[in-house]
Amino acid sequence: MPLNLKADHPALPYLEWVGARQPLRAVKGLISAHLAYPVAEHMERREVRPKLTELQRHYRVPFAQRLQGVRDRVADTVAFAMQAVPYYRDTFCALGFDPDKLRQDLRWLQDLPWLTKDIIREQGDRLLSRPLAEVRHHACKTGGSTGQSCVIHYDQPAADHSAAVTLYCRQRVGKTQRKPELHFACRFPGDLVPPWPSREDFKCFAMNRSNIFFGALDDAGLEEIWATLLRRRPYLIHGHPSTIYALACHIEKTRGSARAFRIFESSGELMEDYQRHKIAQALQCRVVNRYGLAELGVVAYELEEGMPGMQLLDSEAWCEMAPVDNATVGSDRGELTFTALRNRLMPLIRYRSGDLGRVEQRETGVYLTEVIGRIHDMVPINGVPHATHHIQDVLDHRVGGIQEFQIDLRSAPPVLRIVVDTHGNAEQITERVQAYWPGAFDLQFVQHADLVRVGSRAKFRHVVTG
Repeated sequence: MPLNLKADHPALPYLEWVGARQPLRAVKGLISAHLAYPVAEHMERREVRPKLTELQRHYRVPFAQRLQGVRDRVADTVAFAMQAVPYYRDTFCALGFDPDKLRQDLRWLQDLPWLTKDIIREQGDRLLSRPLAEVRHHACKTGGSTGQSCVIHYDQPAADHSAAVTLYCRQRVGKTQRKPELHFACRFPGDLVPPWPSREDFKCFAMNRSNIFFGALDDAGLEEIWATLLRRRPYLIHGHPSTIYALACHIEKTRGSARAFRIFESSGELMEDYQRHKIAQALQCRVVNRYGLAELGVVAYELEEGMPGMQLLDSEAWCEMAPVDNATVGSDRGELTFTALRNRLMPLIRYRSGDLGRVEQRETGVYLTEVIGRIHDMVPINGVPHATHHIQDVLDHRVGGIQEFQIDLRSAPPVLRIVVDTHGNAEQITERVQAYWPGAFDLQFVQHADLVRVGSRAKFRHVVTG
């Protein structure tokens, strides 16, 4: 007989509180890790655990020894692309490039041209090794902070490797599958309350994960987040640093400092040093940073506490620095450029990410330091602060038909500039934006050239303030 409950049933917070305390916490962790996850993996036709074992074996080998394997895999990736991908076949073969040279020295990569978002959009299906209709695949849209958005297609093994990387990195910082985690997710305005339990609930149980769905980051919204954290007591939380920094400032203002979890894993945007310090101090937690992008997944992580920089996951990608004007960026940073080693459906070779940083090779591995990436801001919507990644989620997943957006706070009400996607409809977009945020924005439909660029590299920002 169905339970016929909704996700906002008043009994569910009590069940969460009980489930987060011993001994049920330990029992739930054991069932999640050793029963529910393997069952879910089988039902979803995934192969994550074997790839996790492969990663554990890979990183037990000293870097000096595994480097030859990295060279071989870069060479194999380039050779495969030259044989199976039309764009690389035409471009690299015209150069007479011999991939076997990479087995001796990865600096031979410098003989190959850069790959950019512009090329990805221009070439389209010519960057695929197989037609999408022939293979199980996953599409992932890039952000727009480093150029116009484009879509990257992953094959299933690459998607499984990406999931295994997340599990491996979290294990390295002490978060095993037995310990609960919590993910910050967007609360979409106007959505109906889902039934409980749902498919997402079963997925979360298998991963020993729960979600916080948040919208406004005013005092009431932050208190709701804090109450949920205290009730669920996760070991690790994952979210944007701008969101957790807002929570840390709220806790410092209201309580001085307090603790509800052990580790904050930052992702999705640049974490500034002042944010890191405030989060660690006010929320009494360890802060770990990771670097990932839609095009490749997670490729660098702070695996060792106290070690400066994020270790490049050389099992997944190889990183170089493309030259930039260092007089304007203020250091010896370069543009982080990646050759992906997993995704055979859409190989990315010497892909310019648009983010800046330094690549340092040490005895223990390759490290990314001084990374400058995406930045999110707080935007007042009818007087209530919202993070731009929340606004972006609503525009992407509920409004739809939008290629890029920008909010100009220099006027009242703020101007919301929208670049319509090829399949978008301006009238429908206007109707949906007004339904979600009545009277909050002066809506303008523009071209990419009309978006305001800021900084020495004319870098895109979702918010314009001056």
